[in-house]
This record gives sequence, structure tokens and C-alpha cells, in this order.
Amino acid sequence: MVNGLQGKTAVVTGASRGIGLAIAERLVAEGARVVLTARNKDELDHASARLGGPGVVIGVAGKADDPGHQEETVRLAAEHFGSLDFLVNNAGVNPRFGPMIGLEEQAARKVLEVNCLAPLAWTRQAHQAWMRDNGGAIVNISSHAGVRPAPGVGFYGASKAMLVAMTELLALELAPDIRVNAVAPAVVKTRFSAALYDGREEEAAAPYPLKRLGEPEDVGSAVAFLLSDDAAWITGHLLVVDGGVTLGGLDG
Repeated sequence: MVNGLQGKTAVVTGASRGIGLAIAERLVAEGARVVLTARNKDELDHASARLGGPGVVIGVAGKADDPGHQEETVRLAAEHFGSLDFLVNNAGVNPRFGPMIGLEEQAARKVLEVNCLAPLAWTRQAHQAWMRDNGGAIVNISSHAGVRPAPGVGFYGASKAMLVAMTELLALELAPDIRVNAVAPAVVKTRFSAALYDGREEEAAAPYPLKRLGEPEDVGSAVAFLLSDDAAWITGHLLVVDGGVTLGGLDG
């Protein structure tokens, strides 16, 4: 257990499944109330019910890069739970796999809009609605692909590297009352990354010193820590959660 999450309210984007859902689940277990966002309303409703329903969790369906959805979610968080103490920018996209030189401009723009511009917009909304006057903590979900070059997902990695740079700058701008950190997972066993390990998990895990791929809960625990009072003297930090794989490069 970590300190300081009891009774607080978090918004977690991209939270109907995978890493986002695991983050929300851990926050609820720590006593927080959570507002989930995702595009698929049915999946979101199922996730909300699984985590306890309206007393502790509500879902708001919409696209992460939609300004109207951002504004509505932040407003509902404050109205339903009375505060907005934490923001987790987890939603991300990677519409293409292959060399970056062949990436279509439209796909590249979508990656930047969802992976970089949307987190900035969510942060701005949370800041204006609550955190500017009351403080808070923000965690951005980056990727180990943003730490070192990752062939095949190069532009996705570039967007996640940009998100780390944004995290550091926002940590400076929003201090001392708002802390901003980031988590960079390696391959985690979710639907989003299934193409990287499906049917060959043992082979995919071989380059990892800890000899396994990540579980969504591995990221959830890291995020809970960074949001908590236990991390009260940590801001502008990138926590790499990767089973040690970046110690030897990303060839695996």
C-alpha cells in the first residue's frame, strides 16, 4: 500500500482495458475514486462495473484528443467526486508498424495528436479546473521505445520521447504544487502490444534480464507510487519499467 491516495480523485485516459484499466484498478484498491475514459462505451461500462460502479468509478466515453470530451470528463470528475487530484495520461496510438521513412503524414499527425498534444490538453484542463488552486500529481505513460531507438515503431517512440520532454518541462512550470512524472514500460502483455509477442512469448522475453514480459499490474503499481505521498519529493522523473531490457538495447 502507498500513502495519500485515500479519498482522492483520478482521471485515467485509455482505461477500459490493458494498462489503463490496471492503473485504475490499483488506484481504487488504494482508496481513490477514478474517472475512466476510452472510446468504446461498452468496454468502459464493463470496466466501471468491475471496479465498483458509481460510488468509486465512473466512465466517460470519447476520443482522447477530442477537446469536448476532455472538458466534459474533467467537469464530471469535479462534479461527481468533488475534486480532481490526479491525472494519468495513458491513452496512446500506434497506427503503423514499419520503417519511419515510409510513414504517411496523416498517420504521423494522428500519433502526435493523441500521444503528445492530447496529454498537454488534458493537463491544461485539469490545471484550470482544479490543480492550479489545489495542487495535484500527473503521470504520463511513455514507452521504452522513447528511451532508445525502436525499429518498426520508430515514430511512436519519437512521440513518447517528446512526451518525456514535455513531462520535464511541465514539472518545472507547475512546481511546487503539482508534480509531473512519467513511466516508460517495455512490452506489456496487452491487446495493444500483442503483435510483438503473440505466439512467441518465450522468445520475446528472452532478452529481458528478468525473463518475462510485463503485466499491466507492473505499470499500475509504478503509477500508484508516483501519484502517492511516498513520491512527494519526485517530479520530472522518468521511471523505466522494463524488466531490465533497456540495459542491453531493444533488439529483442
